[in-house]
Formats: sequence, C-alpha cells, structure tokens
Amino acid sequence: MNKLVFVALLLTNACLSHGQKSESDMNNDQKSEKTDTDWKAVLTPEQYNICFMKGTEAPGSGKYNKFFKPGYYKCVACGARLFDSATKYDSGSGWPSFYDMHSKSGLAFHKDTNYGMMRTEVLCARCGSHLGHVFDDGPKPTGLRYCINSLALEFVPDKEQ
Repeated sequence: MNKLVFVALLLTNACLSHGQKSESDMNNDQKSEKTDTDWKAVLTPEQYNICFMKGTEAPGSGKYNKFFKPGYYKCVACGARLFDSATKYDSGSGWPSFYDMHSKSGLAFHKDTNYGMMRTEVLCARCGSHLGHVFDDGPKPTGLRYCINSLALEFVPDKEQ
C-alpha cells in the first residue's frame, strides 16, 4: 500500500510540474516561515483577518475593486507577485477580479466547502495567506475569475518611462 501512495504522490508531482521557472517564479518559491506573532506584527488587524483567519471584506468596500492603473499586485503579507493589472477587469462582483495569475507557481488552491458552497480557495503559494476564491465564470481567454480581497493585495505601479 505504501508503494501505491508513493507512486500516486510522484505522479501528482510530475503532473503539477510547470517546467523551467522564471526569476519571479523562483522568488515566489522562497517559502515564508513566519509565525502568527510575526504576521500580526507586520499586518493590520484587518489584513491579518483576511490573510490568516480566512476572512473577507464586504463587497464593494475594497480599495482595488474599481482601481485600474498599470502595474501589478503582490501579496500584502510576503510580497510575492500574484497578478498583473493587464488581467484585471470589472466583474461586478464587488471584489477585484483577474482572469489570470502572474505565474503558475505564485498561487496555491484549496477546496473550500464552507457555508455549504463548493468553491476553490486561492492562497499565496509562498506564505499561505488566503487571498480569495477562483470561479469558472470569467472572461476569455481563461474563463476564470480570480475574486480577490483588496486587503490581501498591495499594488505596485508601473515605473514611469
């Protein structure tokens, strides 16, 4: 039985491999080892609630919901680059929405069955902070809607030329 589990894990890892990684992917792979005390020292109570208590902000209340400037969005907790402004759109959901992620290694996903719903939770792959959820009702080309809490993000504007 142990051999079967080992083979299953090996095959799963091979299927999830994304080949060569860019420099930003490698930066996202540096796992954070902070404690709850460490996170509470660097995040506001509201950010901590979203990121590590899996809270959510009220629809329409987030600072990035109707925000459309060129740049990118990083994890407020650890600084990993998560989304690019070119993939942000107004979904009408009340939360910042993106149709694609910056890199496949930047996000992790978890089945979420809370509140009697079947959803896919989106987490920062580096630090494990809760970002929001992803749904399959987004625009082309991906058909996905990454519905993300503003409090879990920090915007980095494009540098002026």
